[in-house]
Amino acid sequence: MQVTETLAEGLKHEFQISVPASDLDAKAGARLVDLKDKVRLNGFRPGKVPVSHLKKVYGRSVMAETIDQTIRDTNSQIFTERGYRLATEPKITMPSAEKAVEDILAGRSDLNYTVSIELVPAIQLADFKSFTVEKPVAEVTDADVDAAIQRIADQNRAFAAKSEGAKAEPGDRVTISFKGTIDGTPFDGGTGENIQVTIGSNTFIPGFEDQLLGIAVGETRNLKVPFPKNYANDKLAGQPAEFETTATLIESPQATVIDDAFAKTLGLESLDALRQAARVRLAAEFAGATRQRVKRMLLDRLDESHRFEAPPSLIEEEFKLMWNSIKAEMESSGKTFADEDTTEEAALEEYRKIADRRVRLGLVLSEIGDKNKITVSDDEVSRAVIERARQMPGREKEVWDYYRNNANALAQLRAPIYEDKVVDFILELANVTEKKVTREELYKDDEPENSAA
Repeated sequence: MQVTETLAEGLKHEFQISVPASDLDAKAGARLVDLKDKVRLNGFRPGKVPVSHLKKVYGRSVMAETIDQTIRDTNSQIFTERGYRLATEPKITMPSAEKAVEDILAGRSDLNYTVSIELVPAIQLADFKSFTVEKPVAEVTDADVDAAIQRIADQNRAFAAKSEGAKAEPGDRVTISFKGTIDGTPFDGGTGENIQVTIGSNTFIPGFEDQLLGIAVGETRNLKVPFPKNYANDKLAGQPAEFETTATLIESPQATVIDDAFAKTLGLESLDALRQAARVRLAAEFAGATRQRVKRMLLDRLDESHRFEAPPSLIEEEFKLMWNSIKAEMESSGKTFADEDTTEEAALEEYRKIADRRVRLGLVLSEIGDKNKITVSDDEVSRAVIERARQMPGREKEVWDYYRNNANALAQLRAPIYEDKVVDFILELANVTEKKVTREELYKDDEPENSAA
């Protein structure tokens, strides 16, 4: 076997490999001998089939298997001897001419192929004990609890019928019946009877609720409303519709008395119990927000401390996933880059930077996990699946089967668990100090986490 390195540029390497036909023939012959005691052919007793006959029957398929195994073994040897860590699967280039392929399969020609690879760079990890992390901590105040309970009260408020002749105002609940048409033709799902809609709740398609302002009981209006371009029903998306709408009842929201009786309507014993439940829930929400802020700061520090060339193919793959998602979202919403106060060129540059960051952080987190033997157990993944299933009552088995039969989905579930465990490992080494902040400061400039996974 002869191995010649023909390219070595950064993380990209290429090798020209030649395997003598005699080596392939010897391996294929050994495989045929092994088959002699296993195959059953008419006219021959078990184990008595001549190898020459086996070669006529199975020669091409055995040689094809031999070539495949030889390539895998040879590549593995090359990469192991050089200590290479591959970023992607090797790209194999084989002879394509029919005669060349036939000569190799027939054992008349050496096997010559090219293997191209892209490497994971060597990563010099930072000293995490030198990291300083300021952890924002907000205490739940009585005012926070009062506001939370008020939100609960608003969500559970009662409505009472308005006096005769009253007209609908913002916040009122209007009971309506309607018949929808497009170009004068009724469409599926366009009819409703005694449907309640709260003006300003934005539960109907945009523009519908606004046209109910000022309507009175018994009044009929023709509401002209276009369906959004990203509407779930493709047949209706973007279509101009007209709804013949009649109001049958108008109700105004009533003030909710927040007392023990109100708490009991929520299944709690008293107002004190409701306040305690609200405080516990807010504390959990604040802790989650703190965790997100700390994790984001730590990922930023890891990004700053580990600057290296990431594998271009991984960056391109990550970029394409993000860019395709962005383009699809913009297309469905009808937005343009101008609407986002940018240009496509600027957006392309920005998302390539984000892709580069994500790939580098992913490699850094993986390196930390590998060197410190951080793993995610099957039990941890199972608990995550169970939690997902609990979020979909009545469909638990469907969720469980989905993850059990979908390796990619299971990997996507495992990745954030692994990332969090690596983050916790770093935080144990870093110098973490707490800073008291208000709720407003905790949530200021809140944005989706720049996750590396």
